[in-house]
Amino acid sequence: MAYPDPHSRSAALGARARAVFPGGGTRGLTQLSPYPIYAKEAHGCRVTDVDGVERIDFINNYTVQLFGHSHPAIVEAVVTQAERFMSLTLATESEIELAEQICGRAPSLQHIRFTNTGTEAVMHAIKGARAFTGRPKIAKCEGVYHGAYDYAEASLDPDPQSWGTDRPRPVGYAKATPAGLLQDAVIIPFNDVAGTRAILERHADELAAVLIDLVPARCGGAPMSPAYIEMLHEFRRASGALIIDDEVITFRLHERGAQTLYGLEPDLTTLGKVIGGGLPIGAVAGTADAMAVYDSSAGKAACPQSGTFTANPLSMAAGVAAMRMFTAENVERLNTLGESARAKLREAFRIAGCEGQVTGEGSLILFHMSDEPLTDYRAVYRAGTEGRARRLDGLFRALLNHGVVTSTSGMACLSTPMEEAEIDHLADAVLASLRTVEREAA
Repeated sequence: MAYPDPHSRSAALGARARAVFPGGGTRGLTQLSPYPIYAKEAHGCRVTDVDGVERIDFINNYTVQLFGHSHPAIVEAVVTQAERFMSLTLATESEIELAEQICGRAPSLQHIRFTNTGTEAVMHAIKGARAFTGRPKIAKCEGVYHGAYDYAEASLDPDPQSWGTDRPRPVGYAKATPAGLLQDAVIIPFNDVAGTRAILERHADELAAVLIDLVPARCGGAPMSPAYIEMLHEFRRASGALIIDDEVITFRLHERGAQTLYGLEPDLTTLGKVIGGGLPIGAVAGTADAMAVYDSSAGKAACPQSGTFTANPLSMAAGVAAMRMFTAENVERLNTLGESARAKLREAFRIAGCEGQVTGEGSLILFHMSDEPLTDYRAVYRAGTEGRARRLDGLFRALLNHGVVTSTSGMACLSTPMEEAEIDHLADAVLASLRTVEREAA
């Protein structure tokens, strides 16, 4: 069955959804016009929709499912835990076990606090940095996504009219974001060492932390340069501001985190996605000194942090099972498969003879419908002009009808059930889809 099909069960479910959800959906990432595709079941690296169409899942709930869907070890852990209890107001041994699986993987990961999502982790890391330093402002790179907290969303998608001239301006993401809030957001250009240093030094006495992503998709998927990382280290030593490393996505790149791979020494690290084995989770980890702001054992913490479902037993059980499999061998194999995938996809673009490129690191893959060098958010923005955006959307839709699920923004990622056969299928599907896109654009 080809998408879209007005007679499909997904189309019928989409009509029902429009009666109860604004815009027809309760999660922006699943919304699709004219209707979302509804899943029936998923196993390994394949997902089957309610109309019986099976596709290879190359987005894995936006990088969550490192070990594929319904991995037997994770399912067993969750079922066993559910039979005991699902949630309660007592501590559990499993939260210690998961903390032990994560702490010590990198020198900075000494203590940890769990949250329910990556967004919550970033929010609590920002609040923790403020409590530690006594300062109000947060610096972040222009165009980089760090979840749905107002400060982290500052300048997430500014257009050229609001970029500013001598330095990036803080721009609200949601309508009516308070101007006072934006005054505490300092926006810096990704991988621009001199430009960023000048901005940070101008606000040195006010900055609580610099929030970064080592491989931001919205900056083209290229890693942060060694020179930029060293500049951040120098600024931290001189100013006392903390470095917050957002590894909600990038932790999958190395069994000890992307910070180990690229030589970053953060004070706080935010985690999520892969550490929960497919269930909702987030975490703030960091040095013992920085994490002490969350300590409430002797009274009110400098930065109180809790939540009804924080460290919930089901997520802890799934996370323990997942982290036991998060080994150097598994990560290295997946990263090698990612290198193979990018090479084959670049060949598909070459054979198709169309404008475009493939970037990414490790098991992360990004499609771009532009040949221009992609070095920062502004370059990626220029590469997403209206015509190119239509072609990227066309590629996503054509891939659906060639048995492949990616993201609408051109992101893909791998899971451990995948082999070269799945990569070959992806490359063949991309080549066929590119030809469809170019034919329709002619």
